[in-house]
Amino acid sequence: MLKAIAIIAIVLAVGIAGVLVFALTKPDTFRVERSLAVKAPAGAIYPQVADFHRWTGWSPYENRDPAMKRSFGGPEEGKGATYAWDGNNNVGAGRMEILEANGPSKLRIQLDFERPFEGHNTAEFTFVPQGDATLVTWAMYGPAPFMSKIMQVFINMDSMIGKDFEAGLVSLKKLAEKQ
Repeated sequence: MLKAIAIIAIVLAVGIAGVLVFALTKPDTFRVERSLAVKAPAGAIYPQVADFHRWTGWSPYENRDPAMKRSFGGPEEGKGATYAWDGNNNVGAGRMEILEANGPSKLRIQLDFERPFEGHNTAEFTFVPQGDATLVTWAMYGPAPFMSKIMQVFINMDSMIGKDFEAGLVSLKKLAEKQ
């Protein structure tokens, strides 16, 4: 019996060591990006993103907790505007601040998560005219600390976050094209 417990302990230790070593091979940074063509001028789409008050109309994260607490600060929109949220486990808690607002071509946001995991990333929206449409790209990038690398062993961050970005871009498209 003692021998079986020792074998199980050794197998577990080797498995955990294997996961930790594999995590070390993951990159030190990450980037998730999705794009979608929207049949509207950049000037009609940009305000939906540059004003955090309008995110309830298109962001896939806004409907995951009907009781989520929101607070806004700084200017109404553009550089310096802030948005903080505190919600259930589906949305967590965090804060965003617009760092760069080059309307209607680019918007860069500092994105700080407090929970469920601490994280400090950058979100970026770019708007590139393409004939009668605009290619809208939503990206998030930042450092991948060791705990993030361990999570990446089990979870594909690109797929997990990417599907949310795809849904958000589809909602943004619907909103912009009906104006």
